[in-house]
Amino acid sequence: MATHVGTSLAEGQSTNRPPLFNGSNYTYWKARMKIFIQVLDYDMWSIIVNGPHTPTKIIDGEESTKSEKEWDEVDKKMAQLNAKAMNVLYYALDANKFNRISTCSSAKEIWDRLEVTHEGTNQVKESKINMLVHKYELFKMEHDESITVMFTRFTDIINGLKSLGKSYTNSELVRKILRSLPRTWEAKVTAIQEAKDLNTLPLEELLGSLMTHELSMKQHQEEEVKKKRTIALKSTAPPDEETDDTEDEEQDEEMALITRRFKKFLRKRKQGMRKRPFTKGEQSVSSIPRRKQKMIS
Repeated sequence: MATHVGTSLAEGQSTNRPPLFNGSNYTYWKARMKIFIQVLDYDMWSIIVNGPHTPTKIIDGEESTKSEKEWDEVDKKMAQLNAKAMNVLYYALDANKFNRISTCSSAKEIWDRLEVTHEGTNQVKESKINMLVHKYELFKMEHDESITVMFTRFTDIINGLKSLGKSYTNSELVRKILRSLPRTWEAKVTAIQEAKDLNTLPLEELLGSLMTHELSMKQHQEEEVKKKRTIALKSTAPPDEETDDTEDEEQDEEMALITRRFKKFLRKRKQGMRKRPFTKGEQSVSSIPRRKQKMIS
């Protein structure tokens, strides 16, 4: 049974449907809508940016506007292109937003009104740019933040600036990312600076290199944690019977060695006492007559 694909698809599932704007996240919708119109017809995008074509004629050396009856084929084609652009924008807005632009007479007028409504006047834009530039200059990778999360925050800032007309070169973005990394990444930053040309290094390649290094760091940290846990378990584990027997044997051997050394020391001392010569006034017990020995004893 064949499945019919077309109007039943939700918004965002078909390249033939303009992205719907309901009043939230105008920057996101604007970027998508710009690409959608350019793909549909680049001349249509030019009509939106530069304004509709005004048919004119020259009379007596002076330029004047043609009436609709005087339009030629080119004039009609350009007018039709403006109508197509307005129609695309109509389909991209919900009922509430359509009411705000329903009185506009050209696609450029619609686009400009949406910009002023959701981005503000030039003064407001300048304030928003200054705020985002400040965030860009102070941008740093936060503690325990992954490279992916950090890069997402960074992308939000530069996309916001780009939508307001402020952009940075790829080289500037690469250098900013490297400056934003903490000291623990210093070795990797130095390696990239020495091995790569930062003027030509794509931002996506830098992201891939940093993510690979992040995985290596995490793996190393996990191995260190496992080693520490193993050492801690060994130090707190109760000794087994074999360990007790070994310790007892070692203590017995040490005691026997100490005993042997002590006995050897006594023997040497005893031998020294026997061989020691008598000093003046000393007599050996054997040289004293037995009678006197009995009296002494």
